Amino acid sequence: MCNPPSPKMHRRPMNTPSTTSVSPKTIDPKFKELIRLIDWPEPPSPVTHYNLSTSPGHCDYHLLNTRDTYRIGETLEVLITARDHHGRPKEYGGDYFRAKLHCPALKAGVTGHVEDHGNGSYMATFLLPWSGRAEVQIRLIHSSEAVAVLKKKRESHPEKVFFLGFFQFNGSSEVMECNLELPGRDVCKYRDPASGNTWQCVRPRNLPCDSWIYHAGGGLSKVTDQLEDALLSDSVTDRIISGKVSPIKVISDTSSLELTSKLSACRPGRKPAQPSGFYYGDNWRSLTCLARHFPRSSDALACLRGKDIYMFGDSTLRQWFEYLEMFIPSLKVIDLHVFRTSGPLLAVDANAGLAIRWRFHGLPIRTGKTLVSNIHYESAGLAGIGGGPDTVVLVNLWAHFTSFPVRVYLERLEQIHQAIKSLLFRSPQTTVIIKSANTGRKTVHDSDWLSLQLDTLMRATFKGMAVTILDAWDMTSCHYLPDSTHPRPPVIRNEVDLMLSYICPQ
Repeated sequence: MCNPPSPKMHRRPMNTPSTTSVSPKTIDPKFKELIRLIDWPEPPSPVTHYNLSTSPGHCDYHLLNTRDTYRIGETLEVLITARDHHGRPKEYGGDYFRAKLHCPALKAGVTGHVEDHGNGSYMATFLLPWSGRAEVQIRLIHSSEAVAVLKKKRESHPEKVFFLGFFQFNGSSEVMECNLELPGRDVCKYRDPASGNTWQCVRPRNLPCDSWIYHAGGGLSKVTDQLEDALLSDSVTDRIISGKVSPIKVISDTSSLELTSKLSACRPGRKPAQPSGFYYGDNWRSLTCLARHFPRSSDALACLRGKDIYMFGDSTLRQWFEYLEMFIPSLKVIDLHVFRTSGPLLAVDANAGLAIRWRFHGLPIRTGKTLVSNIHYESAGLAGIGGGPDTVVLVNLWAHFTSFPVRVYLERLEQIHQAIKSLLFRSPQTTVIIKSANTGRKTVHDSDWLSLQLDTLMRATFKGMAVTILDAWDMTSCHYLPDSTHPRPPVIRNEVDLMLSYICPQ
């Protein structure tokens, strides 16, 4: 996501007129099956005191079936016990733990799968994919009580992130608040003619609605009370918990399972393995398909020669564009005279017949001041692509939707699903890659838990289609570098290498 340099993002206090809670709308019945996939255990009753919530300082874990050595391909099981701030074991589930097995010296890491037993205990299961030292890390991202806050605010306070519209006409200008919906306000309503998506801005005092020229992110509204702030505070959010698990030793021998021996080339339609891969020597080794690495720019250019590439998404997809722009010297960016972080962007290599375009998905977007005319909805963009064996379409949609009710994301996903379905019907040889969410945020406005919920819905929506779900979630959650919504270069390099593996599987 982009926090705009101008105008400056700011926080608005709680209980101002613009932060009145919005009554949630009913979920369309056609989405109910998907909604069941993101059911999450809730505390049996609202928490009344901070000390009754899960405390990272009192949680612990221990290894089951301890042995002196383990072999590649085996699994490791770790039992996690959640406790409150008095040190008492919790009797219900819903805490959001993340687990990884790693070895800093080897620059190796793999995510663990955490199962909630519903009684305050959790089982973390790890695949052992490399030989050598490995150590467990368990992090409490959010307590179950904090998750309940996130869920409640997501549905009841979609206005907690607000936007600005810049109106200009005959030398006069006004800046007004905008959003997907502004209940109870006198508003200008806008409907995109191609996609049907809608947007609203508070009606300017002296200018017509047609004078809306620029869009920008506005800021964040405070929607939490003192107890909720405590439940989401840094002191209990994204904290490593202590455990009684010493580093283990993993060995490899002729009887060890060769994890990648039966993998085939990277093709669309594959369901990502669990875990989808692991890091070793700072290189991502896919467990889903026989991925390749592209260490030289000439390797990447050879793969992309003659390709027509369309990217529709947020700034985490723009990072892929920027990586290729820097990595391939002959790829030149065309100056389209736009604000770079909001685009659109275009890079070409005429001699190689290569064109790469990145365009921000449609509103809502948190970005700097950008022309409304440059904001196009992704479903309309997809409808305008002819497709074919040399066409690559990359899509991602998540980060700018975490603050809105789930129905907003589902309605948008449905549009994209239909657009991709139509594209593949007319041009089945088109390569379509959908990038998953990244880990990185831990607030009421942008949280990994909120991202995980949307990511689950995205994967279910495109299940069974001839598209590739590129699992950036695993790639960002087990790297040795700190979590970041915008991962650092080593992670981006591995993400792009995996993308290229699906474009050029052999």
